[in-house]
Amino acid sequence: MRVNACIVAYDNPLVMLKAAVKSISQVHPSVLNTLYLIDNSSTERLRKHFEVTTHYLFNDENLGFGKANNIAMRHSIEDEVHYHLLVNPDVYFDEGVVEKMVDFMDENLDIGLIMPKVIYPDGNIQYLCKLLPTPLDLIGRRFFSWGPFKKYIDKRNELFELHDLCYEKQVDVPVLSGSFMLIRTSVLKEVGLFDERYFMYLEDFDLCRRIGEVSRTTYFPEVSVVHEYKKGSYFNRRLFKHHIISAIKYFNKWGWCFDKRRVVRNKMCLQELRDKKIM
Repeated sequence: MRVNACIVAYDNPLVMLKAAVKSISQVHPSVLNTLYLIDNSSTERLRKHFEVTTHYLFNDENLGFGKANNIAMRHSIEDEVHYHLLVNPDVYFDEGVVEKMVDFMDENLDIGLIMPKVIYPDGNIQYLCKLLPTPLDLIGRRFFSWGPFKKYIDKRNELFELHDLCYEKQVDVPVLSGSFMLIRTSVLKEVGLFDERYFMYLEDFDLCRRIGEVSRTTYFPEVSVVHEYKKGSYFNRRLFKHHIISAIKYFNKWGWCFDKRRVVRNKMCLQELRDKKIM
């Protein structure tokens, strides 16, 4: 058994969760050890639907994304599986995706984390390969993407999200999305789990950054998954508040204007992309 997988649920539509669980359940039994469904929902309504097909754990409160995922990550370390797979409840994919990712990780022992190509249901690419963010990248685009600032902020955002990257090429980038990622458990033991100070948002940035300091973090486009990504914090005031609070915590931890490691890592990434003519 090679992989434990985890979905964190919070009052998600049943049809959505069934699609995600079905996708993971297709992983070959020789690869998949346990699928954890960590339920942050307000009630246990999901138990009767998933207690047979998953290892269902109800929290009786909303612990947040990172803290809930850490429950399953600890099990992965205790189970001594090789990899831990994070899957958002709004993600689904075809057979063979996880097996190919595991084979790739087995062949590249210096890689600690990979993310596949992630697309919208209509087939368009999601720009989820990113540089390490500056305050302007995260806060500027939320508050200043209008009027005389719009052209500059849009240009900054295209660089931050690596819009010019050839998304058909495998490449190492500093930040990958927690919506779907395969992580080597030995690396988790080395760098630690999600920082539970983030209730939601930016915990994946933080973890990618820590993993990137000891191993490679790689975009792997040979396989793809579908993500019904809706950018909830752009339309929901509560989620927007969580996003801003997480951004403040992130920059308090890593540095606002002065962050030498961010400058060096981003510069190295951009130089490698240009040298390889991927960007």
